Amino acid sequence: MAISYKDSGVDVTRGYKAVELMKKYVKTTYDDNVLGDIGSFGGFYSIAGEKMEEPVLVAGTDGVGTKLRYAILLGKHDTIGIDAVAMCVNDIVCQGAKPLFFLDYYACGRLYPEAEAEVVKGIAAGCRMAGCALIGGETAEMPGFYPDGEYDLAGFAVGIVDKKKVINGKDIAAGDVLLGIKSSGIHSNGYSLVRKLFGDSDKAEMEKYDDRLGGTLAEVLLTPTKIYVRSILSLIEKVPVKGIAHITGGGFIENIPRIFPEGIGCEIDKHSYEVPAVFRVMQEKAGISDEQIYNTFNMGIGMVVCVSPENAAAAKKSLEESGEEVVLLGKTVSGKGVTLK
Repeated sequence: MAISYKDSGVDVTRGYKAVELMKKYVKTTYDDNVLGDIGSFGGFYSIAGEKMEEPVLVAGTDGVGTKLRYAILLGKHDTIGIDAVAMCVNDIVCQGAKPLFFLDYYACGRLYPEAEAEVVKGIAAGCRMAGCALIGGETAEMPGFYPDGEYDLAGFAVGIVDKKKVINGKDIAAGDVLLGIKSSGIHSNGYSLVRKLFGDSDKAEMEKYDDRLGGTLAEVLLTPTKIYVRSILSLIEKVPVKGIAHITGGGFIENIPRIFPEGIGCEIDKHSYEVPAVFRVMQEKAGISDEQIYNTFNMGIGMVVCVSPENAAAAKKSLEESGEEVVLLGKTVSGKGVTLK
C-alpha cells in the first residue's frame, strides 16, 4: 500500500491555502525597493537608492520565546507577529541602522492556515510600524515534533547605516546622561518566569479583570512589544547619540553595560519613574530582590539612550515629539556594571 506525504501528517494543500490567505497582508509592507518579480526562491530588495558614502548592512535575528504559550492558549494570534518583528528591528536600530526588510520562520505540528494568516497579519503590522518590507519567510509543518495546535515563531531583519554614522558606544564617558524610553509592558522576555508565576493553562482565570493590573492578565501578558524604530531614527537625525541599549532578556543589569567601553559603568535611579504594576506583582509573587528582577525584565523601560549632558534636553524633546514617554533614568560613571539607587 502506498504511503503519501499527507499520510505522514503533512498536507501541502494547507500550505497553499495559508500562502493565499497571507498574501494580502504581506503586500501592505512593500515599498518601491521590493523586487517581487525577479524570483520566488529568495526575496529581492534594492539598495540602489541609498545615498551613503559607505553603506553597511546590519542584521539581527530573534524569536518570541514562550510568550507564544499565551497566544496559543487564548487563541489570539494577530499580535504575536508584532513581537517577532520588534525583537529584531529594535536590536538593529540600536546601531543606528534603518531596517530594510524582514523574513519570518513559522514552525508547527499541524498547519492551520487561518491561524498562520493571523500571525502574518501581525508580522505585517510590525513591519509597517518599523518601515520595513516583509519579503519572504518559511512555513515548516513538522508533525510529531511539535504538538498539534502549537507553533514557534522567529524572524530575521536586515538594516542599513552609513559606516561613519554607526552607533557603538565607543565615545561614552563618565557623566553622560541615560534616558529611558518607556515600554508597552513585559515585551517578549522573561516569559518562562512569567508562566511559572501566573500559569499557562487556565484561560478563564486569565480573562478575569485584575484590579492590581488595571486589566485582564491576558491583556497584560499579550500586549505587543513596542517598536521604537521611527522614534530612534528621527532622534539620531537631530541629536548626536553615543549609545542605545534595547532592554531585553537580562534586563537593565545585562543590557545597559553592553554599550559601554571599558572602565564605564552606570547609576540608575529606580525612583525616576513609576514601575508598571505587573512587575511589582511578579516580584512579590516570586519573592525576589530588586537586583534579580532588574536582571530579568525591562521594568517598564524598553530602550535606554546615552547622550552627553548638553544634548539631553534636545534628545528628550525629540523622543517626546515622536510620541514616546521618556525619563531621566541615570548617568554613566567610572567603574563597571549597573548600580541601582
